[in-house]
Amino acid sequence: MDRDAQKRAAAARAVAEVKPGMVLGLGSGSTAEIAVELLAARVADGLKIAGIPTSERTRALAERLGVPLTGFDAHAAIDLAIDGADQVERGTLNLIKGLGGALMREKIVATAAARLIIVVDQAKLVPRLGGQTALPVEIAAFGWPSTVGRLEAAGYRPTLRQRDGAPFVTDGGNHIADCAIAAIADAAGLATELRAIVGVIETGLFVGMAAKVIVGGPNGVEELER
Repeated sequence: MDRDAQKRAAAARAVAEVKPGMVLGLGSGSTAEIAVELLAARVADGLKIAGIPTSERTRALAERLGVPLTGFDAHAAIDLAIDGADQVERGTLNLIKGLGGALMREKIVATAAARLIIVVDQAKLVPRLGGQTALPVEIAAFGWPSTVGRLEAAGYRPTLRQRDGAPFVTDGGNHIADCAIAAIADAAGLATELRAIVGVIETGLFVGMAAKVIVGGPNGVEELER
């Protein structure tokens, strides 16, 4: 299978776990969007669910495809969240997320979910997080040069994310500093250190959150459970 087919196979396996009446977290990114498309087909066949999107892009896709949406004002808890990841550490199933820019909302949804299923293609599996994939860190727009300076002084080698020549703005109105960090030996410790920096809102480290990772590979689908 090519990479798109691998993503679709993984997404289909995740969507098969959706039961009638569930409140779902709808993730962001290319693989999660495939899951939304597959979910829409089940909704068209009569499946009754409600979704909470992790980004405005996902919200627009779900609305266009006819997936019913809800919010935390109506549902404080989520039965199941399906999302993608930029890196998955084999063994721990810790994640790096946020290259798409929705990491804070994704983490809010993941934390509220009884189960988080991650869908990826095989290229996202790594022996250790970090390295060639930058770690996104969401920071306040107010005073961002000062926050970036603190990240730099701490040795995290941040680069402020840009779009069309201006700082990238998240759905929450924040910016993102992409940190070039070598192999991460202690993801939980690093997340704690980063959040202690004034101006840092959230990190792209998702530690101990994934209940299952469904991996699409050239020879089929593999399921990894924590």
